[in-house]
Amino acid sequence: MAEEHCIVMENISKSYAGVEALDNVGIDILKGEVHCLIGENGSGKSTLIKIIAGVITPSRGACITIHGKNYSKLTPVDSMRQGIQIIYQDLSLFPNMTVAENIAINQLLESGKQTISKRLIHEIASNALKTICIDLKLETLVGDLPIAKQQIVAISRAVACGESLIIMDEPTSSLGKKDIDCLFRIIRTLKSNGISILFVGHKLNEIFEIADRVTVLKDGKSLGTHDIHELTYQKVIELMTGKALAISNYERDYPSAEPLLEVRNLSKRFQFKDINFTLYPGEIIGVTGLVGSGRTEMVSSLFGLNPADSGKILVNGKLTPIRSVRDALRAGICYVPEDRLSQGLFMNHSIKNNIIITIFHDLLNRLGLLESGKVKQTSSLWVKDLAIRTPSIELPVKQLSGGNQQRVVIAKWLARNPRILILDGPTIGVDVGAKEEIHKTIRALAGNGLGIIFVSDEAFEVVQHSHRIIIMKEGQVVEIVDSKDVLETDLLEKID
Repeated sequence: MAEEHCIVMENISKSYAGVEALDNVGIDILKGEVHCLIGENGSGKSTLIKIIAGVITPSRGACITIHGKNYSKLTPVDSMRQGIQIIYQDLSLFPNMTVAENIAINQLLESGKQTISKRLIHEIASNALKTICIDLKLETLVGDLPIAKQQIVAISRAVACGESLIIMDEPTSSLGKKDIDCLFRIIRTLKSNGISILFVGHKLNEIFEIADRVTVLKDGKSLGTHDIHELTYQKVIELMTGKALAISNYERDYPSAEPLLEVRNLSKRFQFKDINFTLYPGEIIGVTGLVGSGRTEMVSSLFGLNPADSGKILVNGKLTPIRSVRDALRAGICYVPEDRLSQGLFMNHSIKNNIIITIFHDLLNRLGLLESGKVKQTSSLWVKDLAIRTPSIELPVKQLSGGNQQRVVIAKWLARNPRILILDGPTIGVDVGAKEEIHKTIRALAGNGLGIIFVSDEAFEVVQHSHRIIIMKEGQVVEIVDSKDVLETDLLEKID
């Protein structure tokens, strides 16, 4: 017996100013399956889901079949009437309304009822939450909920409308491990109820955990749909980037070096306690743990953003109190924050200005003015060394891709010639190809003798790109392991 399709899309094309965003793409989603849509930034994922939503009209020749009904294009009304709901990253909730009101609002608007009782609102919301086996307080304002629970509200709203296809756009981008596990339980519940899920993501460990089938887009073209059991990490990366990726653990090669950084009993009340580790020149130490484990609080204390209450920090064997960012910079410590958009970059300023901001005092002439020649030479050098893809150093950094933005942040700190570089989530929000390039950059920096502390919540990433791994839980180091002695699955068990 043939499997029932929820939606079939064929010959889907869309161009902008002569550039093909989608070129004859096809995708079919089965009833009650979790179908992952993956591809690098610019591959066409967003364009495709907006065509499904009816927000964008495809070029002529498109054929879209939903529950046996054919369309050449969809309108938002068509999409909604056919039971399609998209949950974007911003969730599109009303923060000043209650959980119950947010869940029930779409169904009530569609019903056209003139009068609505509170009892009916609560009944709709309660039934939707029961469907996904979740309990939330219905009278809580959505704006008071953490992002993970807001996402549950958005999913419940889709369920309340009786949707047959729910599209989730990067749903785990702001979630910790426990919240991701909860989301995946909900997705499996939806699947068991016959609801189809189109999961748009880029974290390969999540895709292999949740997907039934995977469709890969590259440069606006479909590279086919594959059963998840037919794929490996290497195969997916090869499809997305167009090149094979040699995956191997990072070998340790510094047996006789003296410690570059020593952290002894570092503590801060309610954040982290008794942190002890040593960092050597040329070493990459991965730091991982669930959200709330204290990992970011700990590393930011090493940069003076969050000074510790007690404990000692030694740099090159010398006691080095770090009470401020200035203290950290004097010690040769630099820090790339997790949120590059609000903490790492001046988005409206040029690449050039972002790179030289940490060293502009060194580029002043006798009159206290920036020497334009030195500024151009310095910024151009770092653009070249870190392979930042841009037509001009004058381009505003907001116009760069996520991977190139991250390299600008790294460049501005490398310009200070640090001895220790802290990277907090350096590959968050970048695609697989950009991740690979950032990993190569990190390895190259370590090869030049830098000591690197690399924070990540992706087990696969820290295992493959660190010498040793610090595992944190509830503000404490529970174990330090050598990457060659641990598998990704082992690390995930230790983190939980």
